[in-house]
Amino acid sequence: MTCKTEMQPGISSYTYTWAIGVPGSEPEKPISIFQLLEKAVELGVSVVQVADNLPLDRFTEAELLKIRNYAEDLNIQIEVGARGMTAENLEKYIQIASFFHSPILRFVIDGPGFEPSLEEIISIIRNNVPELESQQIMLAIENHDRLLAREFVGIIEKSGSNRVGICLDTVNSMGAGEGLETVISQLAPLTVNLHVKEFSIRRVSHTMGFIIEGVPLGEGMLPVSELVKKVPHRCQTAILEQWTPPEKTIEETIRKENEWAIKSINYLKQTI
Repeated sequence: MTCKTEMQPGISSYTYTWAIGVPGSEPEKPISIFQLLEKAVELGVSVVQVADNLPLDRFTEAELLKIRNYAEDLNIQIEVGARGMTAENLEKYIQIASFFHSPILRFVIDGPGFEPSLEEIISIIRNNVPELESQQIMLAIENHDRLLAREFVGIIEKSGSNRVGICLDTVNSMGAGEGLETVISQLAPLTVNLHVKEFSIRRVSHTMGFIIEGVPLGEGMLPVSELVKKVPHRCQTAILEQWTPPEKTIEETIRKENEWAIKSINYLKQTI
């Protein structure tokens, strides 16, 4: 592996979104969390972020122990991810992160039927800061569609702890009408976890509109090397996520997703 920084490349359950299963388009045999860990070995990376499309709170204690032991056998560091940052969910996932010795707990704030105000979010975080500090876990809040970059900055600044930072996703904030330059300039200094998601923007054939879609890393508009230079040293991992446009069949889509993952991880290794 050739890395130009101390940042380590890794994969996510959102690297293989179609293979795991998208609602309404599930494969006949979805890949398991154990197969996801094996994918990391095949790709030559040692970090796997298990996110909310493989929710860890749905496994039994015995299953979680089996997952942890298998990851340790493969020398894989699991980073824990979740969605819907209710007080109950945050408390639960801090314990799950601790169980996996995960230095990072990545959280998307909103969840089904849950879109808290900024005041609610800040209160939930502040109430859990003592446990984050006790367990030495970094809460990485991911920028997502509803909130603006400056609002995420306010959340981090008002959390009152250096155990709270940003999981910077390179595409999500476009859903809030913000471009990459704005997101990087405001959120990069607070970044503790990086989601590297390549994209292209093209005008539709009738010219009245644009389409934003995923492409393999290095073939789109994402300035990866420049981005990596702008995040602080405490951001230790760059996690590959993919928006793979579907093909005619789920089998063809999964095949493309896998090919893109190989190509993109190789590019990421050469770039960071």
